[in-house]
Parts: sequence; structure tokens; C-alpha cells
Amino acid sequence: MYASAPATRYEIIAWVLAAVGLFMIIRLHLLPALLGGLLAYELVHILARRLQLVQLRGHGAKLVAVGLLAILVVTVLTAAVLGVIAFFRSDMGNIGTLLAKMADILDSARDKLPAWMAAHVPENATDLRVDLTDWLRAHSGEVQTMGKEAGRGFAHILIGMVIGAMVSLREVRDGDGLGPLARALAERADRLGNAFRRIVFAQLRISALNTALTAIYLVAVLPSFGIKLPLIKTMIAVTFIAGLLPVIGNLISNTVIVVVSLSYSLGAAFGSLAFLVVIHKLEYFVNARIVGTQIRAAAWELLLAMLSMEAAFGIPGVIAAPIYYAYLKDELSSRGQL
Repeated sequence: MYASAPATRYEIIAWVLAAVGLFMIIRLHLLPALLGGLLAYELVHILARRLQLVQLRGHGAKLVAVGLLAILVVTVLTAAVLGVIAFFRSDMGNIGTLLAKMADILDSARDKLPAWMAAHVPENATDLRVDLTDWLRAHSGEVQTMGKEAGRGFAHILIGMVIGAMVSLREVRDGDGLGPLARALAERADRLGNAFRRIVFAQLRISALNTALTAIYLVAVLPSFGIKLPLIKTMIAVTFIAGLLPVIGNLISNTVIVVVSLSYSLGAAFGSLAFLVVIHKLEYFVNARIVGTQIRAAAWELLLAMLSMEAAFGIPGVIAAPIYYAYLKDELSSRGQL
């Protein structure tokens, strides 16, 4: 333990501004913009270091090189987001196609369901469409809001990536020209970016682990019992993509797998549900363990942070909790408080 130097008034102001800013980001639903900006910033930062662009001679040459790299990163990230959207609008991921498959599954599964359960299942695709139409009419306002929020979220991500790329150009600027408050704020941004980088790499490992276990179940375990499900490749892809989102990603992929399992038998659906519940619960602790290793936090600390943020802000709080907590730990550790 060492005694750190007393915090300057500029550092205190920067801490207050950072805390208020992080709080308002969630309250104003700007988390997608923050994540997009941090992703672009960190990618430019890492690639500029790896390519040794910051070591080029001449301020103008470095600015042009890093600027072109920032444009390339934003372009690639935007293309990736549009590619994901295109995937879910394709025949494989189209909502209409998915509804048709669900209707077919429900049609074939009626005879396998108990009477009390079959009474709540539409008898055919026409009844399913009627039920969906009635639901959409009753919740039209909510559906319109969801569509607007999705479009707004994409716009926020795009704007955030542009801002993150612009901030990354600080790599080639002379930091000595900044005032004391600007330097303190820049340090807060660096710490938040480092926390984001550690969390993202950890989440990629978690999603890969979850996808691997799900693939083993779909490709090896179920076939060993003579159960061969359709759309296995699609379900594995959805599991990985959705797994990048804490908690809610599992709910999406689990629903798809259980419904498709129902196309084979009720027992297969219950078996898939039981397996996925176990994986879902296991991921909470694996998530806390992997992420906790990255930020030097015990599993219970991260679980408590996620629980508290979920209670306060819902799903956005769960997504932001690991990043915010990692940033807080870094700030406290740098002052010798942990």
C-alpha cells in the first residue's frame, strides 16, 4: 500500500463530470452510442499502435495515417452492423420466414402436447396469423416505439463510432497543449476505454464458450439420442451473435432452440430447455469469473454490480455494469484505495 498524492481540484471536477456523464448516458438511452464510440476508439488505438503509425515522423503524416485508419475502422464497423441487419432480413433470418416455421412447428406439435397445453396453441398457421394480427393491433403503439428505438439505436451507434474515431486522433496530437482539466478528462476517457477493452475481450470468450457448448449439444448430444434438428447452423450463429449481449442474448438464442426442438418432440423441447437453463446459470458464474479476472474482481462483486444495475436501469444496466465497475475499480486502484 502506498500513499497517493492528494487529488487536485481538476481531478475532482473530472471525476464528478465522468460520474454524471456515465449516469446520464443510461438515463438518456445513449448506451449504444457509448459502446459504438468506445469500440471505434479502442480499435483505432490498438491498430495505430500495432502498425506503429504514431511513430511516423512529421505531425501531418501521423494525422493523415491515423485519420485514414479511423475512417477505415468506422467503415468496417458500419458494414458489420449492416451485415447483421441484412442477415436478420434474409430468408434465413426474416421475421416472416421465422413465423412460418413456427406455425409449421406448432401444427406438427399439437398432437404431442398435453391437452391443457394444446388448448393454448393455435390450431394452424391461419389462427397463428390472426392471433399475431390481434396482438399487433392491441400493441401497435409499442411496436411502433420498438421500430423507432431500433432506428434511433443504429443512428446512435453510428454517431458514437464517428465520435470515437475523432477522439482517437488525439493519439497524434501534442498532449502538452491541453489544460489541466482537459488532461484530467482525457485520463478518465483512457481509463474507461481500457475497461471497455478488457470487458469486450472477456465477453467474446464467454460467447465463444457458450456457442461451443451449444454446438456440442446440437451436433453431438442430440444426434446421439437419434434427435436431428433442422436449422442447426443458423441456431449456432444466432447463439454466438446473441451471446455478445449479456443475459438478453441467452434468452433470444434459448427461445429459438427450444421452439425448434419442439418440432421433434415435447421431450426434446424440455431436454433443450433443461440444458439451456443449466448453461444459462453456469454463464452467470463463468461471466463473473472471466470478467472478474480481467478487472481483478471477485465473482460476487461483479454479480452484485450486475444485479444492482439491472434493478436500477434494466437490461441496459446489465450491459453497462461490467464496464462501469471495471472503470470504478481502475480509478480506485490508481489512488491506492484498493
